[in-house]
Amino acid sequence: MNIEKNSVVMLRYCLRDDAGEVIDDTMKDEPIALLHGHGNIMPGLEKALSGRAAGDEFDVIVEPVDGYGLRKDDQIQRLSKKYFPDAKRLKPGMHTVVQTKEGQRQVTVHKVGGKVIDVDLNHPLAGQRLHFQLNIVDVREATESELAHGHAHADGQDHH
Repeated sequence: MNIEKNSVVMLRYCLRDDAGEVIDDTMKDEPIALLHGHGNIMPGLEKALSGRAAGDEFDVIVEPVDGYGLRKDDQIQRLSKKYFPDAKRLKPGMHTVVQTKEGQRQVTVHKVGGKVIDVDLNHPLAGQRLHFQLNIVDVREATESELAHGHAHADGQDHH
Protein backbone atom coordinates (compact mmCIF):
# COMPACT_ATOMS: atom_id res chain seq x y z
CA MET A 1 0.00 0.00 0.00
CA ASN A 2 1.33 3.43 -0.94
CA ILE A 3 1.06 6.41 1.36
CA GLU A 4 -1.92 8.61 0.52
CA LYS A 5 -4.46 10.73 2.38
CA ASN A 6 -5.99 8.82 5.32
CA SER A 7 -3.09 6.35 5.51
CA VAL A 8 -1.42 5.67 8.83
CA VAL A 9 2.34 5.75 8.39
CA MET A 10 4.66 4.07 10.87
CA LEU A 11 8.13 5.57 10.52
CA ARG A 12 11.48 6.22 12.08
CA TYR A 13 13.71 9.16 11.30
CA CYS A 14 16.98 10.91 11.97
CA LEU A 15 16.94 14.71 11.69
CA ARG A 16 20.12 16.71 11.10
CA ASP A 17 20.91 20.36 10.49
CA ASP A 18 23.00 21.76 7.62
CA ALA A 19 26.21 21.09 9.58
CA GLY A 20 25.28 17.41 9.95
CA GLU A 21 24.58 17.69 13.69
CA VAL A 22 21.85 15.32 14.90
CA ILE A 23 18.81 17.21 16.19
CA ASP A 24 16.57 14.19 16.80
CA ASP A 25 16.99 10.47 16.14
CA THR A 26 14.23 7.85 16.49
CA MET A 27 15.88 5.12 14.41
CA LYS A 28 16.27 2.78 17.40
CA ASP A 29 12.90 3.65 18.95
CA GLU A 30 9.43 2.29 18.33
CA PRO A 31 8.05 3.72 15.06
CA ILE A 32 6.03 6.94 15.19
CA ALA A 33 2.44 6.74 13.88
CA LEU A 34 1.21 9.58 11.65
CA LEU A 35 -2.16 10.12 9.98
CA HIS A 36 -1.17 11.25 6.50
CA GLY A 37 -2.87 14.15 4.76
CA HIS A 38 -4.22 15.83 7.90
CA GLY A 39 -1.51 18.42 8.54
CA ASN A 40 -0.03 16.54 11.51
CA ILE A 41 3.52 17.06 10.26
CA MET A 42 5.35 19.81 8.41
CA PRO A 43 4.21 20.23 4.79
CA GLY A 44 7.61 19.39 3.25
CA LEU A 45 7.80 16.08 5.07
CA GLU A 46 4.19 15.16 4.33
CA LYS A 47 4.81 15.87 0.64
CA ALA A 48 7.97 13.72 0.66
CA LEU A 49 6.07 10.77 2.17
CA SER A 50 3.25 10.78 -0.40
CA GLY A 51 3.40 7.79 -2.72
CA ARG A 52 6.03 5.96 -0.66
CA ALA A 53 5.52 2.44 0.72
CA ALA A 54 6.50 0.26 3.65
CA GLY A 55 10.20 -0.63 3.49
CA ASP A 56 11.21 2.59 1.74
CA GLU A 57 14.33 4.25 3.15
CA PHE A 58 15.25 7.65 1.78
CA ASP A 59 16.64 11.09 2.57
CA VAL A 60 14.81 14.37 2.11
CA ILE A 61 15.77 18.00 2.66
CA VAL A 62 12.97 20.25 3.90
CA GLU A 63 13.46 23.95 3.24
CA PRO A 64 12.46 26.39 6.01
CA VAL A 65 9.29 27.55 4.24
CA ASP A 66 8.03 23.91 4.17
CA GLY A 67 9.31 23.11 7.66
CA TYR A 68 9.01 25.34 10.72
CA GLY A 69 8.82 28.52 8.65
CA LEU A 70 11.12 31.45 8.24
CA ARG A 71 12.40 33.28 11.32
CA LYS A 72 10.47 36.45 12.10
CA ASP A 73 12.35 39.23 13.88
CA ASP A 74 9.19 40.61 15.52
CA GLN A 75 8.49 37.47 17.57
CA ILE A 76 10.01 38.57 20.90
CA GLN A 77 7.30 38.86 23.55
CA ARG A 78 7.52 39.94 27.20
CA LEU A 79 5.59 37.74 29.64
CA SER A 80 5.13 37.76 33.40
CA LYS A 81 7.17 35.15 35.26
CA LYS A 82 3.89 33.79 36.67
CA TYR A 83 3.30 32.04 33.32
CA PHE A 84 6.41 29.90 33.78
CA PRO A 85 6.33 27.14 36.39
CA ASP A 86 10.12 26.82 36.03
CA ALA A 87 10.85 30.59 35.93
CA LYS A 88 13.64 30.47 38.56
CA ARG A 89 15.80 28.09 36.54
CA LEU A 90 15.34 29.72 33.11
CA LYS A 91 18.32 31.30 31.39
CA PRO A 92 18.71 32.93 27.94
CA GLY A 93 18.87 30.32 25.17
CA MET A 94 16.87 27.70 27.09
CA HIS A 95 13.67 26.25 25.63
CA THR A 96 10.42 26.04 27.58
CA VAL A 97 6.69 25.76 26.94
CA VAL A 98 4.03 28.41 27.53
CA GLN A 99 0.26 28.06 27.38
CA THR A 100 -1.37 30.24 24.69
CA LYS A 101 -4.93 30.64 23.40
CA GLU A 102 -3.98 28.13 20.67
CA GLY A 103 -2.53 25.63 23.15
CA GLN A 104 1.01 24.92 24.28
CA ARG A 105 3.84 26.58 22.39
CA GLN A 106 7.56 25.96 22.60
CA VAL A 107 9.55 29.17 23.05
CA THR A 108 13.19 30.16 23.51
CA VAL A 109 14.13 32.33 26.48
CA HIS A 110 15.62 35.57 25.17
CA LYS A 111 16.11 37.59 28.40
CA VAL A 112 15.22 37.08 32.07
CA GLY A 113 14.27 40.08 34.20
CA GLY A 114 13.10 40.50 37.78
CA LYS A 115 9.37 40.03 37.07
CA VAL A 116 9.26 39.28 33.36
CA ILE A 117 10.81 36.97 30.80
CA ASP A 118 11.29 37.90 27.15
CA VAL A 119 10.73 34.90 24.90
CA ASP A 120 11.27 34.28 21.21
CA LEU A 121 8.06 32.82 19.77
CA ASN A 122 9.81 31.48 16.66
CA HIS A 123 10.08 27.70 16.68
CA PRO A 124 13.68 26.80 17.62
CA LEU A 125 14.13 25.26 14.15
CA ALA A 126 12.51 28.15 12.24
CA GLY A 127 14.69 29.33 9.39
CA GLN A 128 16.68 26.10 9.25
CA ARG A 129 16.98 23.61 6.40
CA LEU A 130 16.15 20.17 7.82
CA HIS A 131 17.81 16.96 6.63
CA PHE A 132 15.70 13.86 7.28
CA GLN A 133 16.76 10.24 6.92
CA LEU A 134 13.48 8.30 6.82
CA ASN A 135 12.54 4.64 7.24
CA ILE A 136 8.92 3.72 6.44
CA VAL A 137 8.16 0.74 8.66
CA ASP A 138 4.49 0.18 7.77
CA VAL A 139 1.54 1.76 5.98
CA ARG A 140 -2.09 0.91 6.64
CA GLU A 141 -5.56 2.38 6.21
CA ALA A 142 -6.71 4.60 9.07
CA THR A 143 -9.52 3.39 11.32
CA GLU A 144 -12.78 5.34 11.59
CA SER A 145 -11.73 6.41 15.10
CA GLU A 146 -8.40 7.78 13.84
CA LEU A 147 -10.15 9.71 11.06
CA ALA A 148 -12.67 11.11 13.56
CA HIS A 149 -9.90 12.20 15.93
CA GLY A 150 -7.65 13.53 13.15
CA HIS A 151 -4.56 11.63 14.30
CA ALA A 152 -3.12 8.11 14.29
CA HIS A 153 -3.15 5.66 17.18
CA ALA A 154 0.05 3.63 17.28
CA ASP A 155 -1.76 0.30 17.52
CA GLY A 156 -4.93 1.35 15.68
CA GLN A 157 -6.92 1.28 18.93
CA ASP A 158 -8.78 4.21 20.51
CA HIS A 159 -7.19 5.14 23.84
CA HIS A 160 -9.00 8.42 24.47
